[in-house]
Amino acid sequence: MAAGRELAGKVALVTGAARNIGRAIAIALAEAGATVAVNARAAKDDAEAVAKEIRDAGGKAEVFMADIADGKAVDAMVGDIVKRHGKIDILILNASIRKETAFIDMSYEEWRSLLSITLDGSFFCTKACLPSMIKAGGGSIVTLGGMTALSGAKKRVHGSVGKHGLWGMTRALAKELGEHGINVNCVAPGQMDTARAADRSARAPVSNVPMGRRSSPEEVAGIVRYLCTPAARMISGQLIYVDGGQQMF
Repeated sequence: MAAGRELAGKVALVTGAARNIGRAIAIALAEAGATVAVNARAAKDDAEAVAKEIRDAGGKAEVFMADIADGKAVDAMVGDIVKRHGKIDILILNASIRKETAFIDMSYEEWRSLLSITLDGSFFCTKACLPSMIKAGGGSIVTLGGMTALSGAKKRVHGSVGKHGLWGMTRALAKELGEHGINVNCVAPGQMDTARAADRSARAPVSNVPMGRRSSPEEVAGIVRYLCTPAARMISGQLIYVDGGQQMF
């Protein structure tokens, strides 16, 4: 594994870790010494490949399949992780789905399918992990936001609402959980070089990005890793963009 073991002895759960940003985060946390629970809903082969990649590099990882929109499934998954590894110190709320549908054509089922993962899933996972974090005397929670949370986006009303809600949850949890030694932050990727991004029909031109290119999953993962380390204990309730300067206030 790469140099730097600042998360040695920690146990991390990364939701939606089978591909793209989630995969990069799982690998980055393992490189820092954490034991990583690689979660996926359906992409078992991809999740197993991520865990194998981590183990082959000398790290520790296991796959835990669960639909985070199912509260009972989340409780069972977290219980299994704690049974196997004794605790959970780090929770990365990355799982999401990204769909483009004009609002006038959007069904309630599509609306709910996205919000159930982004918001309900974050609720279930955080509730399930908190007892272990509090018992351990602290921990880190990182949510994965997006630029559309504040800017909005055509054909992605449900996505904008979900990410905006997740940002609100991040700030509220940061205020509520600080007394337990738990820091909570949101990392918002900009335009990404991922297979999923390449498949989307509407992609803003790179000319809108001051750095002149899209972000890589590894660059997002590097920030997430840092926010989980002892050096970042006093960083909480923050929204950090990894977007090459595209979103400025």
